[in-house]
Amino acid sequence: MPQLERWDNLPEGVRRHLIERMRDRAISVPDLNQLRLWVETRPQVPEGDWYRDFGSFKICGSGSYPKTFLHRGQAAKGEAL
Repeated sequence: MPQLERWDNLPEGVRRHLIERMRDRAISVPDLNQLRLWVETRPQVPEGDWYRDFGSFKICGSGSYPKTFLHRGQAAKGEAL
């Protein structure tokens, strides 16, 4: 299984999209800190679609790249982590 890619290694377009979604979803600083702590563990992720539910938001990805953020109630596709 691949590991989640670090922020610095994400393509510029992916980083911009994630920043826009963070703002759109109004993800709080404490919630972003939870995400940061998880990312720092370099978690293994599936080759295909996946998501991680942090309670107040979800992060969704495919393979080693995170792709977007969802609100708490939005349905995510892929394997739950």
